[in-house]
Amino acid sequence: MSYIIHMKDMTTGHEAKTILFFAFPMLLGSVFQQFYNMADSFVVGTFVGKQALSAVGQSFPVIFVSVALVMGFGMASNILIAQFFGAKENDRVQGVVDTTITVTQVFSVAVTILGIVLAPFIIGLMQTPEDVKNDAVLYLRIIFGGSLVSFGYNAVSAIQRGLGDSKTPLYALMISTLVNVVLDLAFVVLFGWGVWGVGIATVIAQTVSLVWVLVYLKKKNPELRVSLFRFHFDREIFNKIFSIGLPSGIQQALVGAGLMTLTGVVNSFGTNPSAAYSAAGKLDSFAILPAMNIGMAISTFTGQNLGAGKKDRVHRGLAYGTLMAASITLTFAFLMFTFGNIFMRLFSNDKEVVRIGFEYLRIVSLGYILQTMMFCFSGVLRGAGATFITMLMTLLAMWIVRIPLAFVLSRYLGTGGIWWSIVIGFAVGMTGTILYYIFGKWERRVMVGPRR
Repeated sequence: MSYIIHMKDMTTGHEAKTILFFAFPMLLGSVFQQFYNMADSFVVGTFVGKQALSAVGQSFPVIFVSVALVMGFGMASNILIAQFFGAKENDRVQGVVDTTITVTQVFSVAVTILGIVLAPFIIGLMQTPEDVKNDAVLYLRIIFGGSLVSFGYNAVSAIQRGLGDSKTPLYALMISTLVNVVLDLAFVVLFGWGVWGVGIATVIAQTVSLVWVLVYLKKKNPELRVSLFRFHFDREIFNKIFSIGLPSGIQQALVGAGLMTLTGVVNSFGTNPSAAYSAAGKLDSFAILPAMNIGMAISTFTGQNLGAGKKDRVHRGLAYGTLMAASITLTFAFLMFTFGNIFMRLFSNDKEVVRIGFEYLRIVSLGYILQTMMFCFSGVLRGAGATFITMLMTLLAMWIVRIPLAFVLSRYLGTGGIWWSIVIGFAVGMTGTILYYIFGKWERRVMVGPRR
């Protein structure tokens, strides 16, 4: 059956304009996502204390690991939808949508059960300070309890972006961010619920964002028959999703597990470094958003243009995208390097926490441009379907370089050694990714083709 899918065609028009207009709503959405994440840390850090700030921060790498496969499958869906559209195979989009949602729902149930049961073990494994453990376990269990909602949102948003619609996830995040901030303040300041309050607020806000994207997608593309309760499994599509998504999922899991290990190293220095790392990490994530989202836009751009056989546009798109991302990233690097201590005071008034966090920002901001280059070049490789290579680059940068160096350098330089290991890891990952782009055979990885 053939039908019309409403999608943004990225195979025509000026490359820079196309990428910028697609990336900008995603960037704004990610900004709201960070405000969304920062709200929990800001509220508990200001109104509860540094132990609560550290407790909320402990959950980030753990949740990152848990959503890794969902992110991988979502990225694969994005790529396949883009490539099918570029190849004008619109009738195969439904199978991608159905299979993605089915796999996501099954996986979310498993993660919810395992996460709630294993939360105390995970928090203990990360060498979390004793005065932080109870709140950390509580917050983590609440967030795991909302896995069905958060995973569903990630899957549907990936489908939206694959369709060329980066605005709807933005609107959903804007609304849910406002909901989260209001509920955070109400539950913590008015009701005195502490960490429990910010956890419940997060799950409610995530529910709002999921409902929004689902309603809009069904209204915009009713022929796709999108529903969280419509289970359909297409084996051929799943094999394609699996071949692209598994390496991406493993890549994200490696990043998350690496962050958990790094958090454990930081936690071994006590509550002050733990709280500082939690707050500075939020600012750090905010600063690299432009590069991350332009890299995602480059992925969709690459998928559509390779599907349409327009390789020259891919190279030009990468050049324009990298230039845009680098110019924005350098601005953020300057702000964090120069005024990072002021930003740290948004999360804590503790002088030692602010000092350690500022030390982190001054060192790690030196590597922002390296990470930017890696994001942009990886965007092309992912869009082509060469996700196994990006997984290897992550393995190299995170586990072969950053983690071992963090253990070694921290023995001689304290927490500063951990921060320098992050920058060195960026440099290695960027170098490997660019070398594969130049010498590898990524153009041959496009996944679209005739039916079997």
